[in-house]
Amino acid sequence: MAKIATVDIFMADLQPKVKRTDAIQSFDSQETPFVKITDTDGAVGLGYSYTIGQGGPAIMSLLRETLVPQLIGCEAEEIERIWRTLLFSTHATSVGAITSLALAAIDTALWDLRCKRAGLPLWRMLGGAKASVPMYTTEGGWLHISTEDLVADAIDAKAKGFSGSKVKIGRPHLSEDRERLQAVREAVGPAYEIMVDANQSFTLSEAIRRATVLEALDIAWFEEPMPADDVASHATLAAGTSVPVAVGESMYSISQFKDYLVAGAASIVQVDVARIGGITPWMKVAHMAEAHNVSVCPHFLMELHVSLVCAIPNAPWLEYIPQLDNLTATPMRMENGRAFPGENPGLGIDWDTDQLAAVRIPHLDFSAG
Repeated sequence: MAKIATVDIFMADLQPKVKRTDAIQSFDSQETPFVKITDTDGAVGLGYSYTIGQGGPAIMSLLRETLVPQLIGCEAEEIERIWRTLLFSTHATSVGAITSLALAAIDTALWDLRCKRAGLPLWRMLGGAKASVPMYTTEGGWLHISTEDLVADAIDAKAKGFSGSKVKIGRPHLSEDRERLQAVREAVGPAYEIMVDANQSFTLSEAIRRATVLEALDIAWFEEPMPADDVASHATLAAGTSVPVAVGESMYSISQFKDYLVAGAASIVQVDVARIGGITPWMKVAHMAEAHNVSVCPHFLMELHVSLVCAIPNAPWLEYIPQLDNLTATPMRMENGRAFPGENPGLGIDWDTDQLAAVRIPHLDFSAG
């Protein structure tokens, strides 16, 4: 084993390729903290997390002032020990988004380092359950997009081999959502999956009302219908509809997923590797979901999640929202609507160091060791 010798952190500000809106927010930028860990043998691991537009400097401050100094001299292979130590050292701010996102940047760097030292790609290091995964696309389903363009995108995605499309819902009246979804369903036929995402915008009564419409259109899942901390309402909804309820992108601890699974409040968990705090807790949630016979369909970060979903048996989908094309020398491999994890040792992301340097925010750089 080798100890951690130096840690460097920096942040990039990425602009989305297309306008992205949902029922509660507009995705204007992606602030992306990076952690680079070098061990005493000279091996390097690079990890990252993200925010949607705000909060990046707060993550960098927590890394700089509290977390990174604790890493120097630690055995780099003791990832579980490091994750647990850092979590409890920040107990006053856990569970929460800032802490989880900071932990994720460190944890993904440590896993990248471990895989490189072992000479294995992440998906094989974690289990190697399958060599590829079907994709569904969200990129053409944002709330501001016209019905005509929703239909055109779904038809195009189907022609490219995608197995499904996600459509954002939460228009002011149910009739608007119904009209948009009905048009897509008529265009793609009964065998193409349509997912919907309300981004926590409904009350329980409104979610029940809208679920009736979703049942009639054979919708694949009803995502984040209500605020994520309302487990009881999700359990009520799940018990009263045939449409699978999907949650997870707005949860930041293993225990939150446990509460949903025990309550039967979710048929699909969408655990996000950045928001849960890294690969270490992500795998725990995935195995816990498997024990409950529940699927894992992670939120966002497709370039990293492709390796995670291919490591486990209960992950039938990968969400297509590209955001790293301009920062990688080689994009994620896709063929006929399927995604393939990288074969090189590490996370499977081929970073373009020149492009990373071009979008970093210099005054947030920090080094220790």
